[in-house]
Amino acid sequence: MGRVSDARSKLMDAVLELIWTGSYGTTTIDHICEKAGVKKGSFYHFFDSKSVLAVAALETSWQATRPELDAMFSATVPPLVRLQRYCDFAFEYQSRMAIKFGHVLGCPLFSIGCEVCTQENAVQKAVQSVLDYKRRYIESAIREAAANGDIGPTDSASMARMVMAFYEGLLTQARIQNDVNVLREMAPGIFGLLGVKHSEPAVGV
Repeated sequence: MGRVSDARSKLMDAVLELIWTGSYGTTTIDHICEKAGVKKGSFYHFFDSKSVLAVAALETSWQATRPELDAMFSATVPPLVRLQRYCDFAFEYQSRMAIKFGHVLGCPLFSIGCEVCTQENAVQKAVQSVLDYKRRYIESAIREAAANGDIGPTDSASMARMVMAFYEGLLTQARIQNDVNVLREMAPGIFGLLGVKHSEPAVGV
């Protein structure tokens, strides 16, 4: 039973890495099986197609990372500190991945979503679902920052969409330019969009 579970997990890990470091279109089932060290017959035992595997992998990956975001955006953390930590996390994570893979990779969700949105409806919906969850974290922080007087009154939903677009846009630029330092502009830019009344939020909880 352990081997069966391990094979399924390896296939999900493999497809995410191959798509993130390459592309959805160029990643074949043969590539996935080779990367995972799993026979093709085992692939079809678990998944009917590459898109079914990709959806399962995206959903599983999100459930694994969600607790980290829950902690980062905890109500016990001041709202502007939550946003600062989110930006710091992006820089640190992308830096680690750049060292590991030799290239800045940017956001896997945007990379996959932009490529498949007109072709793979199920994958597009899975990507959009995770992005919506992430946007809600940002929206809640903005709403509380406005309530606390850290920023002026604002439409938190609209502003969250703007912040998300800026955040993801910088991640995409960092990938294109292969320069993680692009992400150093993330926190200052977001706080500028929000009109933060002081230049830098206090660090702490």
